[in-house]
Amino acid sequence: MKKDMTLLIMAAGMGSRFGGLKQIEPLGPSNEFIIDYSVYDAIKAGFNKIVFVIKKENYSVFKETIGTRIEPFIQVEYCFQELDDLPENYSVPEGRIKPWGTAHAILTAKDKIKENFAIINADDFYGREAFFDIANCLQEVVNENTYSIIGYEVEKTLTKNGSVKRAILKSKNEFLEELIESSVEKRNGKIVASPLDGRKPFSIANTQPVSLNLFGFSPSIFEYIEKNFPSFLEANKENRQTCEYLIPQLVCHLIQTNEIQVKLIPTESEWIGVTYKEDREYVIQKMNEEIERGKYQKNLWE
Repeated sequence: MKKDMTLLIMAAGMGSRFGGLKQIEPLGPSNEFIIDYSVYDAIKAGFNKIVFVIKKENYSVFKETIGTRIEPFIQVEYCFQELDDLPENYSVPEGRIKPWGTAHAILTAKDKIKENFAIINADDFYGREAFFDIANCLQEVVNENTYSIIGYEVEKTLTKNGSVKRAILKSKNEFLEELIESSVEKRNGKIVASPLDGRKPFSIANTQPVSLNLFGFSPSIFEYIEKNFPSFLEANKENRQTCEYLIPQLVCHLIQTNEIQVKLIPTESEWIGVTYKEDREYVIQKMNEEIERGKYQKNLWE
């Protein structure tokens, strides 16, 4: 019997580099957003529920646009990422505006998700094959502490308009050993990763696997996020105005403490996304090519 599967879509980011609410920027020929294509592909792969993590003030615009379009096809729920949703005895530091990061975003959905689930960013196009790959992992998993991650070839995840944030994936025997959160860009024909923790930049091969935050989890991840949140806040006492509780960093910690294992699933899919305003026309062109190849309808939800 096929298991229920949920797709959690993280859409509470402020889109600072793009300069607006890029998650609802129309990019398809019938005003589809990138999120539309992700949901469409997830349905094809067998997901039967969508959970959006958004800011409360953006609820109406999400509900009236993407929500209205997809609700006839799949169950939809909303969670709100709030700054004051913190462990007991902690408060929002003065001047904090930015959401607390992807681990915190996932935690907001703990009461909505009781089944295996995948997570994605709202503003990335992942490719249909990747959704089938992660769905297969979610169906097959028998150990609640065995997770999965889709690894993209780094060259297929770059933009010509600046650097991108990617987690460099190091593995052994198909299982993840380390994720190195990095700023990645092409310089003089070489791809260079600059770790965000201050380590020296290093060159990587075009085919180096990187993460776009397409993880497969069991509900056990909620307990780990909750348990480690106070430690994160304590470690960032001097940096609480801007620090982010990120899921790749937490996963890396849990691997190193032997609490979980994460299977690395390679994909040949190409990333398409709007990191900068200048990316928009390229993304529109790529989506039109996918439509011309017959992968998507011109009016996606018709």
